[in-house]
Amino acid sequence: MRENAYDRLSFLDNSFLLMETPTSPMHVAGIATFEAGPLQTADGGIDIEKIRDYVASRLHLIPRYRQRLMHVPIEHHAVWVDDEHFNIDYHVRHIALPKPGDERQLRRLAARVMAQHLDRQKPLWEIWILEGLADPAHFVMISKIHHCMVDGVSSVDLLKVLLKPEPTDAFEPLPQWLPRPQPSRWELAADALGRYARLPLDLATSFPQSLQEARDPDSGIRANLTALRQTLSSGIRGVSNTPLNQRIGPHRRLDWLTMDLDTVKKVKQRLGGTVNDVVLATVAGALRRFLQRRGVDVAPLDFRVMAPVSVRTEQERGTLGNRISAWMVPMPLGERDALRRLAKIRKTTEQLKHSKQALSAAVLTQVGEWTPSTLLSLGARLATRVLPFNLVVTNVPGPQLPLYMLGARMVDNFGFLPLIDSLCLGVVLFSYAGKLCWGFTGDWDRLPDLHDFVGDIEASFRELAAAPTLLAIQAVPRKAVQTGRRTRTLSGQRQGRPVNAKQRAAL
Repeated sequence: MRENAYDRLSFLDNSFLLMETPTSPMHVAGIATFEAGPLQTADGGIDIEKIRDYVASRLHLIPRYRQRLMHVPIEHHAVWVDDEHFNIDYHVRHIALPKPGDERQLRRLAARVMAQHLDRQKPLWEIWILEGLADPAHFVMISKIHHCMVDGVSSVDLLKVLLKPEPTDAFEPLPQWLPRPQPSRWELAADALGRYARLPLDLATSFPQSLQEARDPDSGIRANLTALRQTLSSGIRGVSNTPLNQRIGPHRRLDWLTMDLDTVKKVKQRLGGTVNDVVLATVAGALRRFLQRRGVDVAPLDFRVMAPVSVRTEQERGTLGNRISAWMVPMPLGERDALRRLAKIRKTTEQLKHSKQALSAAVLTQVGEWTPSTLLSLGARLATRVLPFNLVVTNVPGPQLPLYMLGARMVDNFGFLPLIDSLCLGVVLFSYAGKLCWGFTGDWDRLPDLHDFVGDIEASFRELAAAPTLLAIQAVPRKAVQTGRRTRTLSGQRQGRPVNAKQRAAL
């Protein structure tokens, strides 16, 4: 066997495989609208062969896209091996809505694609190029990639590999690719046994130095241990049960919303805090409205949001895999005043920054690398039964200049999270070219009113943006904060009057 003929998944990457169940496919997804431009064919369709050739020409920059999983015989762990049967036609697919395709049809089709598991016998990604929109000058790209391959930040890096900051019609042909020989099951088993045999020696070698550093109050390991203690103590308490935390089924609903990023930043500058604080305060206000409409008394709720935080270094930018940690942020749902909700969230996030809670969670994943995967598989499954949070809200910064697939400009891009166990809702924010794109993933049966929650997000932000403050010299113009839903065409443009909840439900 050649050296480095396969790559072992990290503990965190492998945990996303262990969490996958028949009702919880663990892939992230994105829906992006493009101006067709030169990719439009003479008959009004999309040049899928050119897109396939272009994607294939970029795969040497993202090797994981031509690798599949192979499992180690004696443990619940996997490695990446080159797929000798890789076929670009399988992964880049071409579909169409019945013309003229409307937004309701797009949402439902995308939700069905999202609910389908990726085939573990093949590289764990798919791209669906969709045409047949009401505006034939646009098309949609639906992308799926397993969470064991990427986190939010690295998915943006991959987007930059596939897309360019300027339009172009030319690209280099596909470089020759020779898959590495796959290891045998015996070789993988021998490697695992060797790792376990070396483990006591590795621990014994590193223990004296680690102990000395732990006694040093200025050492990094001392800070990590302190933060780890804080994380464990804060995560022991269970969260409140809510209508958003019921056992999920296999089907999904998707929805999305676009806000002007500059408007959100103006609210941040006027009220203080960060854009992420404004986002979390907006979510808190929306949750309060949504749950009260469901008849829930929000005052006594211990409702926490898990906010992923990247621990990816500059040297790791552009690499695959997960380098994320998380904050657990309590939502002040009992607070009626929008400004007080923001103030409480700002105080919490400042405390989390100083406590280094996100760093301590990263330490936990490193400790996981020392634990036999057979025990970890049981722990991962048990962990999804007692989650220390009610909702995931992830905010991914994206490029602020337009990106192009060949000559086709990307208009918007919405992200969608996998749902697990009792998480009926997930929220992804992606900032791109002056827009803040909100993507909402909901369970089909538990959240038939997902559209109402989207409306609550809009109403909560309007409330926050219009809130008076002592520091405000003048009121923000109504037009600047008017983010009420407008009928968004499939080109990403918004036009017409705001759509009310009943009209939205009809979609």
